[in-house]
Amino acid sequence: MKQHDAMYIDGSWRPAEGGGTIEVVNPADEQVIAAVPAGSAQDVDAAVRAARAALPGWAATPPGERADRLAALRDQLAARAEEVAATVTAELGSPLAFSTAVHAGVPVAVCGSYAELARTYSFEETLGNSTVLHEPLGVVGAITPWNYPLHQIVAKVAPALAAGCTVVLKPAEDTPLVAQLFAECVDAAGIPAGVFNLVTGLGPVAGQALAEHDGVDLVSFTGSTAVGRRIGALAGGAVKRVALELGGKSANVILPGADLPKAVAVGVANVMANSGQTCSAWTRMLVHRDHYAEAVELATAAAAKYVPGERTGPLVNAAQRDRVRGYVAQGIAEGARVVAGGPEAAVPGTGYYVAPTVFADVTPEMTIAQEEIFGPVLSILKYEDEDDAARIANDTIYGLAGAVWAGDEATAVAFARRLHTGQVDINGGRFNPLAPFGGYKQSGVGRELGPHGLTEYLQTKSLQF
Repeated sequence: MKQHDAMYIDGSWRPAEGGGTIEVVNPADEQVIAAVPAGSAQDVDAAVRAARAALPGWAATPPGERADRLAALRDQLAARAEEVAATVTAELGSPLAFSTAVHAGVPVAVCGSYAELARTYSFEETLGNSTVLHEPLGVVGAITPWNYPLHQIVAKVAPALAAGCTVVLKPAEDTPLVAQLFAECVDAAGIPAGVFNLVTGLGPVAGQALAEHDGVDLVSFTGSTAVGRRIGALAGGAVKRVALELGGKSANVILPGADLPKAVAVGVANVMANSGQTCSAWTRMLVHRDHYAEAVELATAAAAKYVPGERTGPLVNAAQRDRVRGYVAQGIAEGARVVAGGPEAAVPGTGYYVAPTVFADVTPEMTIAQEEIFGPVLSILKYEDEDDAARIANDTIYGLAGAVWAGDEATAVAFARRLHTGQVDINGGRFNPLAPFGGYKQSGVGRELGPHGLTEYLQTKSLQF
């Protein structure tokens, strides 16, 4: 890993104004591995000014040329994939195999998709006697989370640059090292000075300064619903646009006739991936009463394969570990039955580990069935019929993702149409980097990925003839 004691602003690395630092801790061994600058409001202001100065030139750059720069950025990320994976493993604790396949691999695909979209997207269209122009929105303030640190950076920065916007990025303080690596890739890709800027720092300081800065036209944030509400309020005071990708409590609905062993195995894997730190994880498994006992048995056996320290990593920090432990204790106190993991299960003595845990006998009103836990915890619920399953699935404040399994595709699709959520996987459907990702209800505002993600960074102007 290469560490910078500076931030990337206007095409160069410069120290923070205040001189403070933030320690980066490896959650697997609890050792400090690096320190990064703690950016201030003054640093954010310098970055926003650089982005505003670069905006006219970048917005006027032909889309094909912007696509060339994004393709070069993709190539830089691909060339440094091993370094990306090692960096994410060190600062997040993700097992190296998962870091290589997902944390390093997916951002390359997403960046490449926007290089292609920049070439093919129709930035002008004709409607009757009008020409409609799709123009860059302006300066984007991107605030990204720690759970998928590089993917979330690319999912915001790549479409913004494809659209002709300029960007100031404030990454999560727990995982800033891969953001610094990304800035190096931006520089090596030949993206002009000021088009992309990086300010590391704390959310209440640098993040808030970015969200409320008058020079920012759009705030794109991924994180908790509570912080999303705060950012929405700050942005609303200036009547600026927001794109918010927030929490989730997604349902994995297994209908009668589905391949139950496969549905349960894939469902458990989905929850345990990234140590359960995935906003779109299917953390509620809904099973018909006639198949419930078998599903619990299958889930118990599947969860036993996820050994802490081997197949699952630690949580990102001590506070997150303690938060998840608190939810496990609350589930037990409210009457849910632990069938795998739990507070007594063995975990490594060092590191912020929580044993992969499966609860049975969970009812819809329980806290563990309503609130986002953000750890390796699965709740299995029983339903009576499809109407009951739809009611339970939709009965949370969230609506980010979900899954439906059925004996035939038509049955699964018909049920999926009843779900109040932004994305549904049918019988184990594969991830698609071009499909829109985002939520209903308190899971957020706007969409990421693909052409729908690009439109978040555009505004329209009509010319009448």
